[in-house]
Amino acid sequence: MNWIVLIIAGLFEIGFTTCLKLSNNFSNLKWSIGFFVCITLSFLLLNKATQTLPMGTAYAVWTGIGAVGTVLVGILFFEEPANFWRVFFIATLIGSILGLKFIAGGH
Repeated sequence: MNWIVLIIAGLFEIGFTTCLKLSNNFSNLKWSIGFFVCITLSFLLLNKATQTLPMGTAYAVWTGIGAVGTVLVGILFFEEPANFWRVFFIATLIGSILGLKFIAGGH
């Protein structure tokens, strides 16, 4: 169950980075509020997940989900480049996240 909580926390991390960009340096109130809601929920859920998951693994997975998701949002919605090496290293990061989940075993 805490893996699901951790994944949701990672999704909120993607939300807060996206809202940060859309807030235009916190000049757009709607996206600024979205940023603070997402960052609060992301950290609260990360905290809950680390109560039973190894802290280092949970943090690495959380940041990995956020990093991969934020890059994908940038590519899909903000016209950021999707060249071979960028996609290659994102795939490598995804493999690392899955590896950390796998070695965490029964947690």
